[in-house]
Amino acid sequence: MSTTDDREIRSCVSCGINIAGTNAAAFKCPDCGAQIYRCAKCRKQSNLYECSKCGFTGP
Repeated sequence: MSTTDDREIRSCVSCGINIAGTNAAAFKCPDCGAQIYRCAKCRKQSNLYECSKCGFTGP
């Protein structure tokens, strides 16, 4: 039996909801390359996001 403790919880960087099983976008920060996740609603509304590693802000 395997454990799932290694699984990372993914949440939208803009609103914080759990994006597992949703139509979310995953991309790398333009400045530092950290992985960023955004839900479809925040992408559609062009909500601002901030990279948790370097502070880069984008629409």
